[in-house]
Amino acid sequence: MEGKLSRAAKKLTSSPIQELSQLAQRCNAINLAEGFPDFPAPLHIKNAAVSAINSDFNQYRHVQGICDHVSKMVKEMHGLVIDPLTDVAICCGQTEAFAAAIFATIDPGDEVILFDPSFETYEGCITMAGGIPVHVPLDPPRWTLDPSKLLSSLTERTKAIVLNSPHNPTGKVFTNDELETIAGACCSRNCLAITDEVYEYITYDNEKHMSLASFPGMLERTIITSSLSKTFSVTGWRIGWAIAPSFFASAIRNIHAKVTDSAPAPFQEAALTALRSPPEYYESLRSDYQSKRDYIIKLLAGVGFKIQFIPQGSFFLFAELPDDYPHSDVEFVKKLILEAGVVAVPGQGFFRSNLSLNEVSNASCYYQRRYIRFAFCKSDETLAAVSERLSKLLDAAGHLKLH
Repeated sequence: MEGKLSRAAKKLTSSPIQELSQLAQRCNAINLAEGFPDFPAPLHIKNAAVSAINSDFNQYRHVQGICDHVSKMVKEMHGLVIDPLTDVAICCGQTEAFAAAIFATIDPGDEVILFDPSFETYEGCITMAGGIPVHVPLDPPRWTLDPSKLLSSLTERTKAIVLNSPHNPTGKVFTNDELETIAGACCSRNCLAITDEVYEYITYDNEKHMSLASFPGMLERTIITSSLSKTFSVTGWRIGWAIAPSFFASAIRNIHAKVTDSAPAPFQEAALTALRSPPEYYESLRSDYQSKRDYIIKLLAGVGFKIQFIPQGSFFLFAELPDDYPHSDVEFVKKLILEAGVVAVPGQGFFRSNLSLNEVSNASCYYQRRYIRFAFCKSDETLAAVSERLSKLLDAAGHLKLH
C-alpha cells in the first residue's frame, strides 16, 4: 500500500539531520541544534496561561484582542495601517501561518523564490502546494543579495518571493538596499511577498528590523507571518499570525479553520499579557541575547572556527569550519556529538536540496558543506557547559581536535 502515498509525501523525506538528532539523544549531548530556549519563559506570561486555564478558557476560541495588539504593533514599528478585524489571521504558530499563506496563494506550477540558505520548512510547504522552489543564493561570507541573481531568477511563472529577516540560519538582517531590490522586483513583476518576521525584536548592534510591507507598493502585496514563540520564549505555545490584505487574510483563516480550527485557547488569552509587555522587556531581550551571541562567538572563534559574519539578528551563529578540517559539516557534527557531547546543525540542510553530485563537488558550491549552525538561545549554564566540554578536546594550539 506504500504506493498510495501522495507525490508530496514521497518528496518529504527525512534528512541526515534527524538521524544526528537521534544520535545526540543517545549520547545525551548538549543541544545547540534546535532553536528553542532551555530557560524559563517570563513568569508573568506563564501565570497568565495558568490563570486562563483555571478560568476555563479551554474550548475553541478566537481572541480578537490579539489582532488588535498586532495591528497596534505594526503601526508603531513600521507605520503600517491595517484593520484588525479583517487583516489578521491567528494561527497555530508562524509555521501554520506560513503554510496557510502558501496554500492560499500558490497553485501547481507556480514558482516561488527562496533565498539560499533558508529554513527547510519553506521549501516543504511550497512543494506540498505543487509550487516550484527557485533558489537564489546569498553570497558568503556576509550573505549579501546580488540583485542580478534575483532578477535573472524571475520568470513569467514567478508568483511569490519568500523573505526571512532577521534570517535563519545566518543571523543576517537584510539591508535597506536589498529590501528595495526585493520590493522593486515584486512591484515590477506583480509578485507577492511572503515574509517570516519571527525574529523582529531580536536584533543587535543598533540594527533595526524593517518589514518589507513598509516599502512603497508593498503593503497590498505582502503577507507577514510572525508569532509569540521567539520573542517570549514560548515556542511550544503555537500562537502565531498572518497579516495581509483582507482577501488573503480571509483565505488564510479559512484554511486554518479546516486544518486546525483554533489556536490553543488558554495561550491565546496569555498572549494578551505578552503583547502588552513594556518597551523595557524588548530591550532586555536584545541585551540578553547579544551577550549570549558575544559569548558563543568568542568561544567558537577561540577553538578554531572561522567567524566572518557576526549575526545581526535572530539567535543563531552560522560558523565556518576551520580551513584545515578536511571533512564535511555532517561528518563534523557527528564527531562533535560522539567526542564532545555537543550537537549543532550541519549547514547543508539549509541549502537547496537538489544539487547534483557534480555541483556539490564544484568549488563554487563547496561552501555549502562548510558551515555549522549553533543556536545560542540557551542558558548561561548551558553555554558554560559547552565551553567546558570543548576545552577537553583542544590541541596544543588551543584549537578543537576531533579524531
